[in-house]
Amino acid sequence: MSVKSAPTLATLASTAAKKFGDQTALIFPDERTLSFVEIDRLAGSAAVFLARLGVAQGDRVVLHLPNSWQWVVAYHAILRLGAVVIPANILLTAKEVAFLAADSGAILVIAPATRRAPLADALAAESAILTMIDDQSFATLNKDDYQEPCAVSPADLCAICYTSGTTGKPKGAMLSHSNVYASAAATATIHVRTKADRVFSALPFPHVYGNIVMNCVFLTGASLIAAVKFDADEALQIIERDQVTLFEGVPTMYYQMLASPLIDHVDLSSLDRCTVGGQTMPVAKIDQVVARFGCPLLELWGMTEVAGPALSHSPYMPPRHGSIGIPFPGVDVRILDLDQSDTIAAPGQPGELAVRGNLVMQGYWKKSPDHLNNDGWFATGDIAYQDDDGYVFIVDRKKDMIITAGYNIYPAELEQVIAMHPAVTMVAVTAVPDPEKGEIPEAFVVLRSGSTVADHDLLKHCRDHLAAYKIPRKISFVSDLPKTSTGKILRRALRETVSL
Repeated sequence: MSVKSAPTLATLASTAAKKFGDQTALIFPDERTLSFVEIDRLAGSAAVFLARLGVAQGDRVVLHLPNSWQWVVAYHAILRLGAVVIPANILLTAKEVAFLAADSGAILVIAPATRRAPLADALAAESAILTMIDDQSFATLNKDDYQEPCAVSPADLCAICYTSGTTGKPKGAMLSHSNVYASAAATATIHVRTKADRVFSALPFPHVYGNIVMNCVFLTGASLIAAVKFDADEALQIIERDQVTLFEGVPTMYYQMLASPLIDHVDLSSLDRCTVGGQTMPVAKIDQVVARFGCPLLELWGMTEVAGPALSHSPYMPPRHGSIGIPFPGVDVRILDLDQSDTIAAPGQPGELAVRGNLVMQGYWKKSPDHLNNDGWFATGDIAYQDDDGYVFIVDRKKDMIITAGYNIYPAELEQVIAMHPAVTMVAVTAVPDPEKGEIPEAFVVLRSGSTVADHDLLKHCRDHLAAYKIPRKISFVSDLPKTSTGKILRRALRETVSL
């Protein structure tokens, strides 16, 4: 297959329409159901509408809508014009969206009608000169208009996905059509997705994980039941009612479903497998999910800079709980020594995970290309090790490592142990400043409904499983933990709380 004839995101919806026709593609509970043909027609009409507003190949468009059919239609309309999508999570503030628009040089913002006034003010403050339309525009599309996908190269820019900006201003990861397509194709293959699947997900479409879940539907012909936001009780009911075969989520979604009063009263037998990513999940909780859901839980790993998942398990592979699986085809991994980044760590020893291959981004928007070394390796910031069979295990994020009197402590290891206690639903461990030892670990624990346990009992539980220097110096019981829009636990927010 030549480069010019290789598949791209520009043709994804139209190709799916030809292949899967009137099969159901998207189901939005209590809103709308669309077939592959209907999505293609709507995306073709929307592309004509956007072109009349001046959107052309290479232009950047901010897409700031909640999970909805309008998001999917707008996404495919932008891409079939050869324009570039700037996904903006619906939970971002007007100021944050305005920064993305100004930094990317976008010419158009698509946002909810309710956000129009605050966004206009924020865009003016950022000196961003562009057009703004709202989601209501898609209700009045001319059905007779239809834009065929334009010719784009797999190497052309497809999306600029901004990172969370935890160490400063958000950075825009530049993803090509090839990057995103390769991640979706490998994910669909590794997870054995087919047109018989009924997938349920509440992951935000602007997030790379949620985006790949959505794109896999157009590759495989599966049906996606998409929620605007996650609710544990609703999720369990949808799995039973709609005979869901594949549930996709982050660890906190599973914690909440396990803690739901409905968990013992719903039939989950339709599930063939589930996926989990975004954060390490304690093995004890994985075991509980597998036992109650009655199907494999496929752990995966990915990030914005690699367009989505890049390592995972397959339902046909022997489960190795606690591992993120093996690399996708076309992806190489290696573990770098933590003290000498140009040296590979000893076998089985933790080091920084580095990846290379067809999923790695082109670079950061308007930044120097220093994210890759000379051989094309991207250092991910995750600490990991690889076993003799090639399975990779994430130890923790490098920036979350706690150094206590010279000893390295990984919060995820402590969380694994604390989560083993039957009274615990969720736990997060973070560093607390200490004048003598530099940092010491503190655990924040959410208990199961109706359960009680004293802090000294949890500390005894830790002493039974951890070296003395790793034991949390304090356990705080909380009603919930701070999370991102995808449900990832925010240790950073906990650090800011304890440092006040």
